[in-house]
Amino acid sequence: METKEKTESPVAHTLKKAERLCSKKVIDKLFAEGESFLAFPIKVVYKVTELPQPVPVQAGFTVSKKIFKRAVKRNRIKRLMREAYRLNKQMLPLLADEQQMAVFFIFIGKELPTFAQVEKAMKKALYKLAESSKKAEEKA
Repeated sequence: METKEKTESPVAHTLKKAERLCSKKVIDKLFAEGESFLAFPIKVVYKVTELPQPVPVQAGFTVSKKIFKRAVKRNRIKRLMREAYRLNKQMLPLLADEQQMAVFFIFIGKELPTFAQVEKAMKKALYKLAESSKKAEEKA
């Protein structure tokens, strides 16, 4: 019986604790000063800022309690968004040296989505985020 060796991909498909947006100060600053756009059914709020962890991007995910009353449904949608982000985060280019970005993904749809719908919206959002980060770098 042959043993299969793990082939390491250049991009790790992981979402570690350090890559999650947890700092209340950073989140407050993000919503106060950040820019946003829509990739329906996901709204993206982002800001190039200093992060407490040594990672290029920290991401947060949320679902409206007003639209989805049951925590089970909210948790399912957040899980789908995290998985779609984890699998597609390599679409985000690395920012210039010493720059970090905070990103928040907000689900604004009214119905429970499938993974395919969430992944399609996440890819669109990450593509737009990559485009806007390139424009911000050119301005600086």
